[in-house]
Amino acid sequence: MKYVTYEAGAGPRIGRLAGTAVVDVGFAGDMIAFIEAGAPAGTERPVPDARLLAPITPRSLRDFLAFEGHLKNAFKNLGRDIPAEWYEVPAFYRSVGATVIGPDTELPWPSYSEQLDHELELAAVIGRPCRDVTAADALDYVFGFTIWNDLSARDVQRRELPVGMGPAKAKEWDGSNVLGPCIATRDEIDLGTLVLEVRVNGERWGGDTTANMHHSFGDLIAYAAQDQTLLPGDVLGSGTATGGSGLELDRWLRPGDVIEMEAGPIGVLRNTVGTRTVRKDR
Repeated sequence: MKYVTYEAGAGPRIGRLAGTAVVDVGFAGDMIAFIEAGAPAGTERPVPDARLLAPITPRSLRDFLAFEGHLKNAFKNLGRDIPAEWYEVPAFYRSVGATVIGPDTELPWPSYSEQLDHELELAAVIGRPCRDVTAADALDYVFGFTIWNDLSARDVQRRELPVGMGPAKAKEWDGSNVLGPCIATRDEIDLGTLVLEVRVNGERWGGDTTANMHHSFGDLIAYAAQDQTLLPGDVLGSGTATGGSGLELDRWLRPGDVIEMEAGPIGVLRNTVGTRTVRKDR
């Protein structure tokens, strides 16, 4: 199944995709409630002219760094070496669901940054409470997967990294996390073969396959769930796929650019970059 949150004039509703059409699933509640209820089957009806929203507003987001290829490229351009600890510890940072927007919306350019970048990621959505699980069992707790465009203010990131905290405003502003277009249930996704790709204005900028993740999704979930309960609706990101950011290519986004991120059966997450509005008090 490919589940969506859509708008068709009566507020956000839960649906599923039937090809490119949206079918309402007959559930009164948001995506987290739907997942917690076990994705119940209801009375379905087709929805013409539905507009897709972010499929979920997560309880929280945890973002990892699982692709060695991305780190080799990115850390070189950031003037850093990959720390030896990265190969042992699937570390992450956290963000909040209130920053999430969905497909076919304009990407807000933060007023305090001059260098906006995209990041192509696959994200797992937790389906049931999960604590102290093994990596081998962790995928049993996943409801499905979606695409995550983790926007980054690179000039701000270079200033924040030496402090040893964060990232902070380099990664977090209203609209800095983009999810969509749907949540494909776990049975739809083969993590051994899934190809991720990003295109800007129709030109392929990069991509990779999840088979090349140094830390698997099982590893990521097991690490996050040590002595802590992950809840339905929590989102865990793979980190950027190799070639999935402009930082790796020394190429940067411009206002009006169209970004398309594709991941097999999940489909294409498409957004347009907005203009930068500089505040007068800066």
